[in-house]
Amino acid sequence: MAASDRNGRSEGTRRGRAGERAKRPPKRSAAWAMRSAAEQLFELLGRRPESVSAVKPVDDGWEADVEVLELERVPETTSVMATYHVKLDEEGDLVAYERTRRYARGQIDRRV
Repeated sequence: MAASDRNGRSEGTRRGRAGERAKRPPKRSAAWAMRSAAEQLFELLGRRPESVSAVKPVDDGWEADVEVLELERVPETTSVMATYHVKLDEEGDLVAYERTRRYARGQIDRRV
């Protein structure tokens, strides 16, 4: 006969529930998503991202905006930067990206 705990559950039941918990994907943080987006975009573009300007969880994973130096110039303020919108699935794999903006590093967005 199987051993029971004080609530009347057998060891097999407790192990089964723990096994079910272990199968759940770990909760991922925004910092993890930022690193994952930047690393995978670097692999695809061959250019190291300089920053992640936005990251947010969505129903099927994460979305992020990543800033990349596209063309280095002198002076540095005239270098060409680009913003890439990146989509990651729940496991952190990059499933889509697109360049959404190109701009000079020294350019400031103006609000109207």
